[in-house]
Amino acid sequence: MSKVVNLLIIVLLVWTTSVFAETKINIPRELSKDSQQCVTCHSQTTVNIYQQWGASKHYRANVGCFECHEAQKGDIDAFEHEGKLIAIIVSPKDCAKCHGREFDEFENSHHSKAGRIMGSLDNTLAEVAEGNRGMKTEGFPEGVSAAAVNGCWQCHGSVVKVNKNGKLDPATWPNTGMGRVNPDGSEGSCTACHQRHEFSVAQARQPENCGRCHMGPDHPQIEIYNESKHGINYYANKDKMNLDSAKWVVGEDYFAAPTCATCHMSATDELPVTHNIGLRIKWNNRPPQLKQAHETDKKWGLASAAITGDMRKASMVKVCNKCHNENFVQAFYTQYEAQLELYSDKWAKPGEKLFKKATEVLKAVKGKEYAEFAQKIDYTWFELWHHEGRRVRHAASMMAPDYTQWHGNYDLARNWYGSYVPELQEVIELGKGGSADAKKLAGELEAMLTEVMNTPNHNWAIGKEDPAAKADRAKRVKEFQERYK
Repeated sequence: MSKVVNLLIIVLLVWTTSVFAETKINIPRELSKDSQQCVTCHSQTTVNIYQQWGASKHYRANVGCFECHEAQKGDIDAFEHEGKLIAIIVSPKDCAKCHGREFDEFENSHHSKAGRIMGSLDNTLAEVAEGNRGMKTEGFPEGVSAAAVNGCWQCHGSVVKVNKNGKLDPATWPNTGMGRVNPDGSEGSCTACHQRHEFSVAQARQPENCGRCHMGPDHPQIEIYNESKHGINYYANKDKMNLDSAKWVVGEDYFAAPTCATCHMSATDELPVTHNIGLRIKWNNRPPQLKQAHETDKKWGLASAAITGDMRKASMVKVCNKCHNENFVQAFYTQYEAQLELYSDKWAKPGEKLFKKATEVLKAVKGKEYAEFAQKIDYTWFELWHHEGRRVRHAASMMAPDYTQWHGNYDLARNWYGSYVPELQEVIELGKGGSADAKKLAGELEAMLTEVMNTPNHNWAIGKEDPAAKADRAKRVKEFQERYK
């Protein structure tokens, strides 16, 4: 055996050891007396929890109730139970005692920051348009919206409040939102994905695990996955997925299909497991305008901002190449990024510009009576980017053609021409009947709309389509009809 081969084997051994090693620190040789005492009671009072823990790796590593739930004197959520200080919430900081690398990766991810949505438009909807301040608790004596508590906060996470008696405020707990802000100041919830008390890796790798939050009209990743060939192959071959494998390397331990975890966080023979799920995503498909994922990281002050969009794309391509050849993968990205540009040029850029000017007109007309989400055009524009615009981008990124077309591109066109443009025209007429300032702004909006509708993207709708393009399309229609006579 040559020296080069020997050296290569050594490098691979070192690499795989570092990649697949777990951050186990001081694993006890036996279950602690404190946890033994917990088990004595809880094996009778909460049998389900006891059995789930008994099936977990924690049990086999002699990590018990007390090791996870132990609290220190002075902890805001600590309370005395059977002579010991414990806390209900096991935060990422608690998990970091053994899972340091995973904690560091997760803390630097979009997931752990999901709670920061609470100051966004979505939460304005939940607190005001959809809700009221009827839910009153000790933590919210002036009231909070039950719509936010039961909706937004359960996926994105609440700021968990501890009441004067030491109990967790019921408006903020129970909650396993991904970006939950815990009493110890840490952001995130490991149990959002790793459901207690078994913490099954097989369960965490299944697409339904992500589908708890990644679903619905604004981000239907689970529905898109189910439609895609990836999803079809997964459900047809679930028994071949080897989901319980400790290593679970695509192309080695399973071949049938990828899950969400495969592409976004699990290991390949080149890439290690990561709990920063954004590190293989170039494009952030959530905002109104095109934005690369590292730009959001930079805005949030995350160290991962140094990993650029192109670097992230290169990592995802490595994953894709485990099942597809290079030409296939590159052609896919050409198609996907062309769809992003179409969304941006035809809808997002002009749409946001028009909406901002329309809002100026409405504010000039209504004055102090103006309120966000109190007029139809607010919802129309919001759904254009937040629903249809997201759907088309997510669907194209995951190769789901029906969602791309009928839940994305079609809805964008229908709602732009059928609702948005007419509503902009109504705002213009409203402004023309208002104050001098309103009339001026309405004139600016009218000129802006005229300019947009006369661009090649939209001029067909006002009878000004390029004759050559129209003739070419007619020719292709005729050829199609001739072919299928």
